[in-house]
Amino acid sequence: MASLQLTLLPSSRFRTVPVRCAVERRELFNRIAPAYDNLNDLLSLGQHRIWKRMAVSWSGAKQGDCVLDLCCGSGDLAFLLSEKVGSNGKVIGLDFSKEQLSIASSRQRLLAKACYNNIEWVEGDAMYLPFSDTSFDAITMGYGLRNVVDKRMAMQEIFRVLKPGSSVSVLDFNKSSQPFVTAIQEWMIENVVVPVATGYGLAEDYQYLKSSIKEFLTGKELETLAVEAGFSNAKHYEISGGLMGNLVARY
Repeated sequence: MASLQLTLLPSSRFRTVPVRCAVERRELFNRIAPAYDNLNDLLSLGQHRIWKRMAVSWSGAKQGDCVLDLCCGSGDLAFLLSEKVGSNGKVIGLDFSKEQLSIASSRQRLLAKACYNNIEWVEGDAMYLPFSDTSFDAITMGYGLRNVVDKRMAMQEIFRVLKPGSSVSVLDFNKSSQPFVTAIQEWMIENVVVPVATGYGLAEDYQYLKSSIKEFLTGKELETLAVEAGFSNAKHYEISGGLMGNLVARY
């Protein structure tokens, strides 16, 4: 069984406010937090739950492991990881949004599964992880890397805190090289995502989605990013007809 002792880095190494536009992005996720789970269900027709189970499975997390869920949001992946590692394991859910973490913590109390006692929520920055080197047996990241200011730095931090032989599983929208898939994504954002978000008073907040996907990396670029960060191998899988993607990188 993995050791569950995590050492926080000195406060000078922990930054809660990233450079550039992250303050606005953090405020965005704080605003959408109350409607976030309902919107995920509506917009994906519940499929996001399948994709998240796939991401957790690809992480290689197992009983007794100490694992990290980056950009954990309201906790979906963290709860799945908790069930994987069991009561003898440890899960850290890290996010830069206090509102998202508050909802995650509330869900933890409401769901009240015994294994969920192994989850700890941490407000933090994916580019400056407040953990010692080689702390985790597995890491997941769902719909977070696309929103990080410096993706290279975040991947280097993931590599730093992973144990040798371990893997990270990164789920996100897929930036497809196929014009047809891109056209479908854009149509869905304009005709489904934004109208539904409008019903929650969040139309402007969800307008960022199209540009964030357009500015994201392709699967091949994500594989290259991971290898350059130090991972021995990386494979990006297109799922849901290429609309979504999952990067699996092994230390």
